[in-house]
Amino acid sequence: MFERIWTYISDPSKIWLILNSPFTIGNLQISISSLTLAIAIFLLALALSRSMRSFLERRMAGHTQLDPGIQYTILRLIHYVIVAIGVLYAFRVGFNADLTTLAVLFTALSVGIGFGLQYIAGDIASGFILLFERPVRVGDFISIGEKDGRATEGEVKSINLRTTVVMTNDSTAVIVPNSKLVNQQLFNWSYGDPYARIAIPVGVSYEADVDLVTQTLLRAAESVPNVLTDPPPSVQFLRFGDSSLDFRLLVWTSAPRRHPQIKSDINYRIRRLFSENGIEIPFPQRDLHVRGPVQIETKN
Repeated sequence: MFERIWTYISDPSKIWLILNSPFTIGNLQISISSLTLAIAIFLLALALSRSMRSFLERRMAGHTQLDPGIQYTILRLIHYVIVAIGVLYAFRVGFNADLTTLAVLFTALSVGIGFGLQYIAGDIASGFILLFERPVRVGDFISIGEKDGRATEGEVKSINLRTTVVMTNDSTAVIVPNSKLVNQQLFNWSYGDPYARIAIPVGVSYEADVDLVTQTLLRAAESVPNVLTDPPPSVQFLRFGDSSLDFRLLVWTSAPRRHPQIKSDINYRIRRLFSENGIEIPFPQRDLHVRGPVQIETKN
């Protein structure tokens, strides 16, 4: 056995013959040398994509007026285009595949994606929507879920082909499927106008003086960090609730991503000022009426 192996090793022509001996997979004629060439072309495409992105990133770093989200979109699209061209060229040169074979291959892949990978295909399509339509950009502060309830909040770190990475205030990375950002309700605190209005709801007892409540709520918004004085805070009397008079304090801020801390600071001040002014924050109350025993007559 070792003599046979040595015979092949000692004769370069036989080694070259083995490397170029084709074997068939479907309609493709593949050899070890062509497979190695295809892998080399794919790796070269990856290296070229990385070098091109590094070069453009250095060039765009000097243009401070260029939006970071646009820079990120351009770099990602360049990466996808170069890799796609590399894959096609690897099939053409390495496997000697014509366009008809590639069309059949991509058709088969699309059918498989349609049936078995429909959710992944939806995430990939949503990724392109995010890159082109740009409702969410890298660096934006977003909330996914209910605005006043529990929600995932954080800064967008990267928008990939299938997922988006969101870094929360707890320094925890949340991997969000792109389809969730496109199909579900999303609040972008950094989109468009840099100013945002924050609502702080509060309820008081029916015995409270509504004018005093209004003035106290306005005092609670004074000198709170990140709360603007122009536009000034305002108070709305919302409704007569079941067990309370419902108000809402409205404040404006130029740091919308700080809204959880702003709400906390104002709530602390509301609690302290209400206690100083004798304003009661009621809890839900229910009146329970108990009737006396009812005598039931029975027939003998």
